[in-house]
This record gives sequence, C-alpha cells and structure tokens, in this order.
Amino acid sequence: MARHEPRPTDAELEILRVMWEEGPGTVRRIHQALVARRAGRPTSYNTTLKLLQIMHTKGMVDRDTSQRPQVYRPATTEGRMQQRLVDDLLQRAFGGSARKLAVALTAADISDEDLAEIRRLLAKSREEKP
Repeated sequence: MARHEPRPTDAELEILRVMWEEGPGTVRRIHQALVARRAGRPTSYNTTLKLLQIMHTKGMVDRDTSQRPQVYRPATTEGRMQQRLVDDLLQRAFGGSARKLAVALTAADISDEDLAEIRRLLAKSREEKP
C-alpha cells in the first residue's frame, strides 16, 4: 500500500457491505438495512450516523452534501477493499509469505466447490502471467 489507508472496523465493514450490495444511501436507509441484517443485535440510528461521520473523516465514504438528506457512498469498491485487507493480513499474519497463507487455507474447512474455484482461479492466473 503506497499510502496509509485505514483498516475498517467490523462495524464499518458491515456498513460498507450494505452500500456495496444496495448502493449509496441516506443514513436512514443504511440504518434500516443494518437493522434488517442484524436480527437480534439492534443498533441505534445515532450509532449508524456517528459511524458514517467517522468513516467520512477517515476517507472510507464520500458524502453528497448538495442534497438533503445527505447521501453516503463507499469511497472504494468492494474488490479493492478486499485486496487491501488481504494484503494487510498477508503482511501482518504471514510475514508477506503467500505460501504460508496458502498452507493456512488448506487447514481451513473449504468445500469441494470452493476448492475447485480456487484451482480454476490459480490456473487462470498462471495463464495471464507473461
């Protein structure tokens, strides 16, 4: 990572997932989606608002202030955030070793379907490299 980009907390990542899946939204719409997803773990509107404000300060979300109510949108795509998080995990937990990460994955409970998809992606990656 060329510049420091904040790593989202679990709550921030949950908000980003709502926006990646459902698109940009007002605090109310994002909050309603969170409440629907968090059955049994309610959150308050003010908490959602405060988290969005913090995320805006951190540069994780953009805010359109030209309209009322304001509309929030993720500042990056889901794929780019996932790549940043994997890169961070690779460095912090595996000392930059992709081999060690792959070994750890083999110990995980991976379905045959997921394993086949991983093999397909690895083969595709090899074909694309010069």
